[in-house]
Amino acid sequence: MKVAVIGGGSSYTPELLDGFIERERSLGLREVVLHDIAPERLGPVAGFCRRMARHRGAEFRIVDTLDLDEALAGAAFVVTQIRVGGQEARHRDEARGLRLGIVGQETTGEGGFAKAIRTIPVVLDLARQVRERAPGAWVINFTNPSGIVTEALLRFGRVPTVGLCNVPAEMKMETAAALGVPPEAVELDYVGLNHLGWVRRILVHGEDITDRVLGAFRGGRGPKNVPEVDYGPDFFEALPMIPSPYLRYYYATDEVLRELQAAPKTRAQVVMEIEEALFAYYRDPATVEKPALLSERGGAWYSRVALDVIEGLLSPRPRREVVNTLNRGAVPQVPDDAVVEVRADLSSHGVVPVGGGPLPEEILGLMRQVKAYERLTIEAAITRSRGKALAALLANPLVRTLDKARAVLEDLIACGDFVPAE
Repeated sequence: MKVAVIGGGSSYTPELLDGFIERERSLGLREVVLHDIAPERLGPVAGFCRRMARHRGAEFRIVDTLDLDEALAGAAFVVTQIRVGGQEARHRDEARGLRLGIVGQETTGEGGFAKAIRTIPVVLDLARQVRERAPGAWVINFTNPSGIVTEALLRFGRVPTVGLCNVPAEMKMETAAALGVPPEAVELDYVGLNHLGWVRRILVHGEDITDRVLGAFRGGRGPKNVPEVDYGPDFFEALPMIPSPYLRYYYATDEVLRELQAAPKTRAQVVMEIEEALFAYYRDPATVEKPALLSERGGAWYSRVALDVIEGLLSPRPRREVVNTLNRGAVPQVPDDAVVEVRADLSSHGVVPVGGGPLPEEILGLMRQVKAYERLTIEAAITRSRGKALAALLANPLVRTLDKARAVLEDLIACGDFVPAE
């Protein structure tokens, strides 16, 4: 089996390769091709990955190339992890948000909009090339904002796609650790959108123990790039669910924004410094072990999530994972062709979302508003309509006002990130 990794020059790639090394035989893996448009990043990453694989006795080939046709040809799986504009564009988005007094984080708020607008045309062109060079291949999408990008690929790219995020897996692992049980004993009834999800029920060996473990997430640890917020016990009385860490941007917007404004650097600047050290490590010909510093980059459980999903799609027996996929009735109040982040049964027959009943009123309004924003964003990216772009920003609950929506859009046009058709 051949796997193509698009964005193979990412500092995350050794994390992914670590998983391929561990599961080489169960996957029947013969070749991993790393593709990137930046040779200065691809070379060091590919060299380190080859050293790491040799050190651990892996037998599959690791190839690096700048030629997309070569990377895709005959691939069974295409992993996408691209960042259009690099960390510099991310910093520009975050700085714009801070300047306007709104959230500029890369997957939510105006930053998520900006990243989607840059990214969707690129991934749709990639989908066209996947159809031509690797017909039938599964696209495993990690490119952020993952839910929006995955919906664009499924509705308009016409390639089989599963969108992934490490957050549900991280929540599952923390739950298992808190309960002292193996992760495979835990199932989370997780529902929502990417970076806008809630755990409605926690099942251990099929038993609902939600009430006993709600406290484990009160003020708990979140991802490296999400500021901490302690909601307090009254929150969990009002909303007896566990919110994903990214819901802090919605439930505690002012507090999080104050912390972001007080920080000496944007998250993009912090990541650029981490990556400078990581690439120095990758360039060192003596290094063969995955660096501990990679954990500071964020994305815990990234490799496990990807490999679990790939194994599931190869298996004749269904495997249940939380993924981004077409709704198809799993959430009754959301369009069937919308992408949601829910439990799904994955197998060689495809992806079947698992319904958990209608959304409760406590979360329905926010989820439907954000989904409207996501769908308007996709339409704006494809049509390059200035009106649709403004409508998308107005629908985003973290942008909030017409003046700020206009300011974001004008800035995106001025820097060339969005070129209106009219």
